[in-house]
Amino acid sequence: MSADERPLLDVGQIMKAHGLRGQVSVDLWTDRIERVAPGSVLDTDRGPLTVTSSIAHQARFLVSFAEIPDRTAAEKWRGVVLRAERLEDDDVIWIDDLFDAVVVTTDGVERGRVVSIEQNPASDLLVLDTGALVPLTFVVDVDPHERITVDVPEGLFE
Repeated sequence: MSADERPLLDVGQIMKAHGLRGQVSVDLWTDRIERVAPGSVLDTDRGPLTVTSSIAHQARFLVSFAEIPDRTAAEKWRGVVLRAERLEDDDVIWIDDLFDAVVVTTDGVERGRVVSIEQNPASDLLVLDTGALVPLTFVVDVDPHERITVDVPEGLFE
């Protein structure tokens, strides 16, 4: 799949209006805060939004968009999901690349196919069609949607 064919990633959601000048509270679903850096453009079902300023506020961000001039306009954007293109980063494992891939240990033993990802505070888990759970911390190589190589401790699959 080429970069042009990749779907946009959901990166956050506008939660509510904040103040009188069109600022909105954004729940950012990623740790990549450059998503709300001035000049960033986020896609929505209503069209693109251009970030003019943002600041961390409690567990969210207060964001001003060029297309939202005042509180009345901001109120109408409540609940809108924000999307963006995938960032190129060789150190990141993209969750959507893991689905349907066969999990293989470093010694070549196939352990199952990824059917879902389960969030876990210590490490998200690959859920395999065999019922096995594999922490993402054990992933050493990913061939998107094809093969995931894992280096797991002895006994994990027993």
